[in-house]
Amino acid sequence: MQHIKNTEHHYGLISIFFHWIMAALIIALLALGLYMVWLPDVGFNTWKVILIFVHKELGVVVLALVIIRLLWRLGNVSPQLPSQLPPWQKFSARVVHWAFYGFMFALPITGWLMSSAAGIPMTFLGLFELPDLISPNIYQMQLLIEIHKWLAYGLICSIFVHISAALVHQFIYKDDTLRGMLP
Repeated sequence: MQHIKNTEHHYGLISIFFHWIMAALIIALLALGLYMVWLPDVGFNTWKVILIFVHKELGVVVLALVIIRLLWRLGNVSPQLPSQLPPWQKFSARVVHWAFYGFMFALPITGWLMSSAAGIPMTFLGLFELPDLISPNIYQMQLLIEIHKWLAYGLICSIFVHISAALVHQFIYKDDTLRGMLP
């Protein structure tokens, strides 16, 4: 029987839901972001504008979800890492885990700052407009584009490390690490 909340041995259904829905959203955002930068800026590219709008809206959803997810995480026990793991792997797992939280906050916030610096309003699913975080400023916008881009590259690297480690545990060590995040 799967629990709603985490136990010391397994993630609960809510944590598993957050993990997989956010993984799907973040991978979609990264793919969309990588695709958008290859689209031409010449003239008014309606397709690129639509994709930027979708990217921004999904980014705001991720920011809202990561706030809820972090509150859930802080209010729940975390399953113990397998005792047979060497200390360096336990340390690495924790570093990557917390790096994900850093990226999940930093990327949407830099995107919001970038939109504010560009003078383009942000909304939450089109329901209401979010306040600008800074005044329009082309130089700040250019800096924020670079920061946002390098944060995205850092997140992509972290995702590859995370997936690689999960696959190594599943197929080489044959332990239950991956199964802990499955319903």
